[in-house]
Amino acid sequence: MPKATSGSGSGARSALRRNQACRSCRKRKLKCDAARPHCGTCVKYWQSLISVPAPVGYAHPAEPQCVYDPMDGLTLSPETDPIEKIRLLEEEVSKLKIQLQEQNIPAHSPDPLMSRRHSYGLCTPGSTATSSGSDSQLPVPGSKLSTSNPGYALSLNHLNLRQGGPGINMQYTALNDVHSELIHTGWNTDLPEPHVLDHYIETFFRCDPCGPRILHRPSFLSAMCLHPRDPAFPHSAILHAICACASRWSSRNVAMQPDGTRKDEFAEYHATKTRKYIDRTMATGEDIFQVVQACVILSWYFYQEGRWVEAWVFAGFQTRVAIPLRLNYPGTFCAHGGALTAGYLPPPRDFRDLEIRRRTWWMSIVFDRIVAAGGWAHSIDERDIGTELPLRGEDFDAEHLIPNNPQDMRTEDFFTTHLPKYTDSFLLFIKAIMMFGRVIDYNVRSKLRTSTPPKKHQDPFASPGFRELDSVVHRKFLENLPHSHRFNIGVTDVAANGPLVDTDLYMVHVIPYAASITLHNSYLDLNDVQRLSTSRCIEAAQAILSAYYMLSATSLDTTRLHPFITICWYLAAVVQVQVCKHFIETGDQVREAQVWGEINVLRQAMLNYGSRSPIGTRQEGLLRGLMKEIVRLSSQKQPLEVGLPLYPFSHSTVFADPTLPYCDAPVAPLPNPSVPEHYEATFYGSTVGVEPADQLPLPSVYVGTSTIAGNLQADDPLQSGDFLAWDKNSSR
Repeated sequence: MPKATSGSGSGARSALRRNQACRSCRKRKLKCDAARPHCGTCVKYWQSLISVPAPVGYAHPAEPQCVYDPMDGLTLSPETDPIEKIRLLEEEVSKLKIQLQEQNIPAHSPDPLMSRRHSYGLCTPGSTATSSGSDSQLPVPGSKLSTSNPGYALSLNHLNLRQGGPGINMQYTALNDVHSELIHTGWNTDLPEPHVLDHYIETFFRCDPCGPRILHRPSFLSAMCLHPRDPAFPHSAILHAICACASRWSSRNVAMQPDGTRKDEFAEYHATKTRKYIDRTMATGEDIFQVVQACVILSWYFYQEGRWVEAWVFAGFQTRVAIPLRLNYPGTFCAHGGALTAGYLPPPRDFRDLEIRRRTWWMSIVFDRIVAAGGWAHSIDERDIGTELPLRGEDFDAEHLIPNNPQDMRTEDFFTTHLPKYTDSFLLFIKAIMMFGRVIDYNVRSKLRTSTPPKKHQDPFASPGFRELDSVVHRKFLENLPHSHRFNIGVTDVAANGPLVDTDLYMVHVIPYAASITLHNSYLDLNDVQRLSTSRCIEAAQAILSAYYMLSATSLDTTRLHPFITICWYLAAVVQVQVCKHFIETGDQVREAQVWGEINVLRQAMLNYGSRSPIGTRQEGLLRGLMKEIVRLSSQKQPLEVGLPLYPFSHSTVFADPTLPYCDAPVAPLPNPSVPEHYEATFYGSTVGVEPADQLPLPSVYVGTSTIAGNLQADDPLQSGDFLAWDKNSSR
């Protein structure tokens, strides 16, 4: 029987031209009807595929995998992005070139990727990455040789090329060759070049106080030396998040905004890339744990940027995602229940994998407690946290095979018992944050149970659980710190390298005072000097000030502190604002001026921190909004410019005003008629002599249990909770 011609029959269609069928049908050698956007054959194959449940670790495609080649006279389907099409074609070309190179390279020749990575300057395990001045001026901190990537934009100024110079073409050719080499090796071109990325990774581990806790640095740096297509190579989402965070310490393309904050285009580019990976993983479930790690790192970036909405969203998001992964169970794994309740992740492979999971979980919990400082309910109740505490950092880095930490949130005396083999500054920092979170829980639940807000005349100690919580926050936590941590605020003076600061240990000594202010501030009544909540708040504010004075007396960079320090400074300033208002109402201009100086010290600390992390500038803006009333009522000519001491009890000031009366007293709490002639204040063994002016009244000083608050020397031992008053005829 003769074949029907192409024109016979009304339903017949002409034969397809060359390459007009979709790629999938051509590859499988199937008949294709070239329907758009998906041919009938691919639709039927996809329908049969999704009709069967996907195996564990695999997700079905969301639509038929039907792709057409662009042809003359035929337009792409509406769902096809031309840029994405070009990228796919480049990947195909790269794969073909790699196959061609592998065929031409002898078996005994060295790995070309490793030679390229060494030429790019990537460090190997145990090596030290350098960041010389020339490296900091590299023109390529981003990824693509395109102006669409703000972190990778090139300019003649960056390249130090002279217009019309003979070497311009050669240098551009070299850059294009480098870019081609990156594509051929399978490098993700959305990332910076390898040697630039290595610089940001080293900066991230050295400078960032938050994100590096969840990564095992030795194995991470070793994995960076693998082939980019190796399954053990770090996930691109983590690398993008690292670039966003590390840009704070090695910034490029930074623009200052009218409100004084900084906008980092390079960091924003990589933060956006990380969010795309998060969105894709939430749709497919692929590489979910690595993407959760990237989410934790990125959330700290948002927090340091002072982007509260994104920080709150990420706090709830990452904790809720971690729960189906069973990270909140002992050993970060649960074998109970059936298929519907079992954990999404398999059991940890080894010691390192287990500890990485623990630290990822605890850093997400720490972040959740910190962003709730404004009085929000937490994403997960502490009673639902069954994961044991992590191990010490030194044991984690060295991979010492030691038993799991026996302490978790259900442990009795969790905040007062610190086992020597399972205690370092980071673990104490976790406990301090959890104690702060318990205060937030108490305040939130107290407000939910009552229809009226707390009043100053109320006695909070009559409320159930308040006295026990106050005892832990005010006294027990700091008193029971190990001896090596209790009398060490974290600031050490190293003769060779200059002073150093342990940011975690420094925060361990400051957070309890921030928690005390949060617990007692609603009951602060400056008209009742005998009220315990009043003394608690004043002591805590002065302790936070004293801790800052200790740092400001050194050459340490305060912007390297944990970003939660800005919240602690803000809480102390809130108390000082109320004290200042009290002095304005009583007409005590001398002490009003002194409190103004202390408020401005805290404002300046926030602004200094904001020069690198916008959270400081934003907190200072909130404080200025709170100060509007006292600025209006103040008798000072320029209250926001009252002298700021350069270091504790200094006679020098940053904004000196000769018209203001000079006050040499260290603190400015409530009035006291007695005036001493001389006393000494001791801060961790360093004694500073103070000579108060004879005509000025000496303020009463609250004595706390921590040495930060000022352990005044006296013949008789002082008890916590006492107010000191000196006789004029006594030297003490």
